Amino acid sequence: MNIETVREYCLSKAGVTEAFPFDEETMVFLVGDSAQRQGKIFLLCALERPDYLLMKCDPDWAVELRDRYPEEVEPGWHMNKRHWNGVYLTGPHLTDGDIRGMIDHSYELVLGSFSGRYRALLGL
Repeated sequence: MNIETVREYCLSKAGVTEAFPFDEETMVFLVGDSAQRQGKIFLLCALERPDYLLMKCDPDWAVELRDRYPEEVEPGWHMNKRHWNGVYLTGPHLTDGDIRGMIDHSYELVLGSFSGRYRALLGL
């Protein structure tokens, strides 16, 4: 899987927007409206490192993934290490399905953090 495929997959999800809120090099995917600062980030990627993603993750599953894929999954660089994983797309053991599963998990965690009212407002 490459960053273009990741981008298309993320944008195919309901309520997802893409933004560059930090700088011109850090692409983020949010659930919600980035223009009104009501969105929450579920995936980040620095364009100078397109083979490395940062994804939100349940703390227990984060540890499990790091143990299972030590070459591909690590605590999230510059993020809360308990809740974010860094994932190398070029590792030898992760499949595209594994990566999509991690993206889905990250998206669902963020989506679940919204109130029912806000999810309804987003059409989710």
